[in-house]
Amino acid sequence: MTEENVILVNEKDEQIGLMPKMEAHVKGVLHRAFSVFVFNDDNELMLQQRALDKYHSPGLWTNTCCSHQRAGETNIQAGKRRLQEEMGFVVDLQESISFIYKAPFENGLTEHEYDHILIGKYNDTPNINMSEVANWKWMPLEAVKEDMILHPHLYTEWFKIIFEKFYQHINILDNEGNRK
Repeated sequence: MTEENVILVNEKDEQIGLMPKMEAHVKGVLHRAFSVFVFNDDNELMLQQRALDKYHSPGLWTNTCCSHQRAGETNIQAGKRRLQEEMGFVVDLQESISFIYKAPFENGLTEHEYDHILIGKYNDTPNINMSEVANWKWMPLEAVKEDMILHPHLYTEWFKIIFEKFYQHINILDNEGNRK
């Protein structure tokens, strides 16, 4: 199986090239990514626990799913593809905010991403892909916030950054998943 490429971007999110995913993470170069946040009707966030054999952040809790866009793929198309691959369902997604972050890991890899936040609504049980996801759960946003303070080591670095920086933004969704 060939390694997937990531889309290299500049600070304006303009594509400047492609690079194998692992090389981009070793070199810490800026590339495009997305993070999906799925909420239920009770405004609880679906979290996933990363599979225990992931090459970084194994067994840590994070947002519903995240990954990298493929060349020619929109943010929404990429989010739906990965949501199906990891969590076993697809919902309508809407683009929210985007930002740049950098998170180095103990294994020498670095996430340096221009991240696009995608938001969706879902009320059923996912059919998780066990090679990607070890477990899942619904959590109220306040409980996530409190648990991250008490147990930061249980969460991925990118999720802590996203959640802290944009907590107010994700907390003002109405029952349709739209901003109030």
